[in-house]
Amino acid sequence: MTIDDSDLWIRYNQTHDAATREEIILRYVPLVRYVMGRLAIERSSDYDDLASQGLLGLIDAVDKFDPARGIQFSTYATHRIRGRVLDGLRAMDILSRPARQRVRKIQSAMTHLHQELGRAPEETELAQFMSLNVDDLRKAMTDAARVLLSLDETSEDGANDLHDVVSDDADDPEVILSEDNLKTELINSLATLPPREQHILSLYYRDDLTMKEIGAVLDISESRVCQLHAKAILSLRSAMERAGQALEMVK
Repeated sequence: MTIDDSDLWIRYNQTHDAATREEIILRYVPLVRYVMGRLAIERSSDYDDLASQGLLGLIDAVDKFDPARGIQFSTYATHRIRGRVLDGLRAMDILSRPARQRVRKIQSAMTHLHQELGRAPEETELAQFMSLNVDDLRKAMTDAARVLLSLDETSEDGANDLHDVVSDDADDPEVILSEDNLKTELINSLATLPPREQHILSLYYRDDLTMKEIGAVLDISESRVCQLHAKAILSLRSAMERAGQALEMVK
């Protein structure tokens, strides 16, 4: 989400008046809905409460944003909105310990099958290995999707300052080499995924679509997109874990 708000920020930095602050907040309210969509939060009894948390994150972002640091406000605000929404999910016990345990069980099963098959397992293969029917596996994947989408949070209160997240080691040759190796492993791992899962990851991470928008593109339900996204991420983890083990063996 890109908005040309440079004039607004110049005015706000000069005056810090309440009217300009409110104008900025109102201009970026759609960003809250966008973040909710990226987290696959569907309309339910909890939706409004979580949206309120996201709005608090937006207000906090407006109050703490520093344009001089060279970061786009939309990027900075997304970071804080996401953190507040995740806090709300955690408080509601939606990111519960049992859900996280189910993710670990699925991950363990996928890692085992990835090693055995040399590729990402199909849904039916994974369900059979875990002694589940496909419907129960898909329900577990829905839980896994919410947990996995929460894993890039940066603090308990979502308050880590994105101004401080940019690494001072960006030009360190060892850091660059490590990142290059990681990228190579990731590209190789992506190639092992089924085409539809590759497409979903591309739409989500490259095109920044929400789960609902991806569902519309692929003509499947939003919940099905969440399940396939979770399966793809868990498959990537398994493939990269195997690649990391292989690298350790040749050192």
